[in-house]
Amino acid sequence: MATQSASAVPQLGDLLRYWRHERGKSQLELSLDTGISQRHLSFVESGRSAPSRDFLSIVSDALNIPLRERNVLLLASGYAPLYSEQSMDAEQMAIVTRAIDRMLQQHEPHPALVLDRHWNVIRTNEAAPRFLGSFVDLEARPKPRNLLDLMFDPAGMRPFVEEWENVASGLLQRVRREAVGQVVDTRLAELLQRLRRYPGVAGMKPPPAPQSPVLSITFRRGDERFSYFSLITTVGTPQCITAQELRVECMFPAHADRSVA
Repeated sequence: MATQSASAVPQLGDLLRYWRHERGKSQLELSLDTGISQRHLSFVESGRSAPSRDFLSIVSDALNIPLRERNVLLLASGYAPLYSEQSMDAEQMAIVTRAIDRMLQQHEPHPALVLDRHWNVIRTNEAAPRFLGSFVDLEARPKPRNLLDLMFDPAGMRPFVEEWENVASGLLQRVRREAVGQVVDTRLAELLQRLRRYPGVAGMKPPPAPQSPVLSITFRRGDERFSYFSLITTVGTPQCITAQELRVECMFPAHADRSVA
């Protein structure tokens, strides 16, 4: 469900039903998971009873609701938002930023990128723009650069990717799997719609049965080929929206004898 502003906050009952249905939970099942009576859950959903902050916290944990959307629940219940959204350069984010910067640096000479929840590139090591920039003019692309747009755009990396249809289909599957809380919000849905407008994407078929433990991406430049697969790192115990929504994508050579560009 899309994040809402304070002037357009949905009804709490609608939000709770949305998240229960998204997680495939009945009121009875949620009651068993939380220890909150089904009657009380029903009363809150119908608006006959006002929830406490503890109620919202317990239900949010049981339904694995992302922090950004927990703020929407709090607003809908008349409470102030609890979870902050910080800049990567904010003092509160310093411990996370230092760890990420160390990961990026230690991953040289291979590309590594930091992505937000909508696949925008917000940080890289030196190798990433050096590698991608050897194929396309990155300076001609507006910031924040979106990694999926870069991979799907015929004017981007697409002409240099072998078996692009299989790679693109695998990337589309990743969007939902890696979405925060496994929920495609409005902006992510808009991104998917934009990707489907690229030539050949709308009628794309699922990838064939896997022959490898990972889907590697092979880039070709002239007679040179560079194959990579990715490992994704997230913050294990986020306490703010920014920390929860960060993903670090480290690209590893699919063939140990290959070096980067």
